[in-house]
Amino acid sequence: MTLQQLAYFVAVADVGSFTRAAESLGVAQPTLSRQLRALEDELGSPLVDRSSRDGLALTPAGEAVLPFARRMLADADGARTAVAEIVGLLRGRVRVGATPSLCIGVLADVLRVFHEKYPDVRLELVESGSHPLVRSLVRGELDVALVIVPPRGIDAALDTEPLLRERLSVASPTSERAPTSRSSMTVKELARRHLVVPRQGYDLLEATLKAYADAGETPQFAVEGGEMDAVLRMVEAGTGVAVVPDLVFSSRPRLRRTVLTPPLYRTVALARRADLAPTHAMRAFRDTLLSFLAVVSAGDGFPGDVQVLRRPEALTPASAAPPD
Repeated sequence: MTLQQLAYFVAVADVGSFTRAAESLGVAQPTLSRQLRALEDELGSPLVDRSSRDGLALTPAGEAVLPFARRMLADADGARTAVAEIVGLLRGRVRVGATPSLCIGVLADVLRVFHEKYPDVRLELVESGSHPLVRSLVRGELDVALVIVPPRGIDAALDTEPLLRERLSVASPTSERAPTSRSSMTVKELARRHLVVPRQGYDLLEATLKAYADAGETPQFAVEGGEMDAVLRMVEAGTGVAVVPDLVFSSRPRLRRTVLTPPLYRTVALARRADLAPTHAMRAFRDTLLSFLAVVSAGDGFPGDVQVLRRPEALTPASAAPPD
C-alpha cells in the first residue's frame, strides 16, 4: 500500500469518476485504474463498485477505508511540513479556518500581525460555518480553526481551547425604527418580526431556531440561506432582522444592536486535530492569537458582550521563537 494509491482512491471517492479523478491528479486514467486495482488486491476487497448505474459508488469496504486514507494522507503532509521546517526547506504553512463573524471581528487583525512577524510563513484561510470547518479539521484539510462549540460538545477527534464567550443579539437597520422601545427584547417580541437567517452549516441558524423552539414560538422568515455578509447587508437594507454575534457590530455602523432576554451566549474555541502535534508555525499562530486577545481585553475590549476566556499566562514558550 502506497500513499499514491491512497491519494488516487480518495480522488475517485471525492469526484465519483475515474476520468475526472485522473484529470485532477494529472495522470493517465489507465495508470490510476491500475494503481487502485493494486490497492484493492492488497486489501483483499473491492473499494469501488464499478457496476453502479448512477456512476461510481464506494463499496462497504471503500466506505470503511476512506476516513483512514484521508487521515494517512493528512499525516504524511504534516510530516513533510514538519521536516521541511526543521531542515529549512520552507518557513512553514498554517491553514486557518474561521466563521465569517470571527474573520471580521478577530482574525483579520490577527493575520495582519502574524504576517508582519513571520512574512515567510504561508497563510491559507477558509471562511465557512462551524460544521464544515470541523469536518475539514477532522479530514486534515485545515490545521487550526476558530469554531463555535455547541452545547453537545465537539468532535472527539479534536482538541479545543476556549477563547471567547460571546452574546447573540438582534440586528436591525438604523435607518428604521427600533424593534422595541427598550434596550432589550424577548424571543416572543422577536417572533413578530421577519427574520433573515444564514444557510445550513452555520451554528447561528441552529441557535436561533432553538431559541424560538424553547420559547414556543415559530419564526417568520424574510430570507433564508444566505452567507453571513449577505445576511448583514439584507438587514441593513431593511429586509428583516437577524440574530447575530456581537462581534459583527464593530464594523457595521448601519446596524442597531438590541440584546435578547433571556440572553443567548456561545463559546468560541481554537480547534485542531488531537492526534497531530502542532508545527512551529501553528504554535506561533496560536500565540499571536492569544496575544491579540490579551491586548484587546486589557484595552477597550470587543463591542457588545464579549468575554475573553484565555489570558496572557496561557502563552506557550514557542511564542518567543520564530516558526522555523
